[in-house]
Amino acid sequence: MRIFLTGATGFIGTAIVPELIQAGHQVLGLTRSEEGAKTLLAAGAEVHRGDLSDLESLRRGAEMTDGVIHTAFTHDFSNFLAVCEQDRKAIEAMGSVLAGSNRPLVITSGTGLGNTVPGQPATEEDFDPNNPHPRAVSEFAGAALVERGVNVSVVRLPQVHDPVKQGLITYAVAVAREKGLSAYVGDGANRWPAAHVLDVARLYRLALEKREAGSRYHAVAEEGVPLREIAEVVGRGLKVPVVSLSPEEAQSHFGWLAMFAGWDLPASSTQTRKKLNWHPTGPKLIADLEQMRF
Repeated sequence: MRIFLTGATGFIGTAIVPELIQAGHQVLGLTRSEEGAKTLLAAGAEVHRGDLSDLESLRRGAEMTDGVIHTAFTHDFSNFLAVCEQDRKAIEAMGSVLAGSNRPLVITSGTGLGNTVPGQPATEEDFDPNNPHPRAVSEFAGAALVERGVNVSVVRLPQVHDPVKQGLITYAVAVAREKGLSAYVGDGANRWPAAHVLDVARLYRLALEKREAGSRYHAVAEEGVPLREIAEVVGRGLKVPVVSLSPEEAQSHFGWLAMFAGWDLPASSTQTRKKLNWHPTGPKLIADLEQMRF
C-alpha cells in the first residue's frame, strides 16, 4: 500500500518509515520543512508538504494514498487543550475523504485514557466517555468517523523510548537538570507503562494491515515502571540528589509536568498481543535510561 504518514520526521515516525518500506509499502511523509523533506527522501519516502494546521494538505495526503497513519502531534503541553483540539480537527479532515473506501486510518492516543479503575491496568476495551483528559477528543473523533463508515483504529501510546528520548521522562530529565535534583511524588510507587520505539513502529504497521475498524491497540511492552525507579536512574545519570515531593511541592518543581508526575497509569497489552501477534522485543525503559548520555 501507499501510506500517508503524518509525523513522518518525528521520533516515532522516523521508525515507522523503514518499518513500512521493509514490509513492501510506499510512504508519503508529511513535512513542513526542507530539512524534513531531505530526511524523508534519504529514507526512501516521498514528500508531502504541509502541517497539522493546514487541513487541506492533510485531506490531499489522505486522498492520494491507500491508508493513513497519523502520529503527528504538537507537543506543547503548556497549551494542551488547544493542541488536542488541533488533533481532533486533523483526524476529522483526513477521515472526511476516506468514508466508504475501507482505506485504513490509524490514529494516536494515550493509554491513560483507559485508566478508569484506580490501581488497575488500563485495557484496550476501557474508555470513560466522561474522561476529562483533553486527549479524549482524538478518540471521540475517531469513533464518530467509524459511525460514518471510516475504517479507523487507535494506537494508544505509553512512554515510548530509546536511549535518546523517553516520552514525558525526557521533560523530567530536563527539570532535574535545571533544578539540581531528581524528584518523584509521594512514595513514587505510581507507574508509567513503556515500550521501545521500534516495537511501537511495528505495532502501527500491524494495526494498519489489520484494517479492523473501531479497534484500540495498546503499544505497551512494560505494564508499569515505578516513577521512583525512573527518578533514581535519572539522579544517578545527572549526579544529583533523588527526593520525594508532596503533591503541593510537585506543582512548583515540575510545572506543567506535575499533572502527569503523580498519576498511576499502568496499562495492559494482552488483547493487542493476541489480536496482532505483536511481541515486543526491544530494550526495557530502565535499560535505555541507563544508556542515555546525560
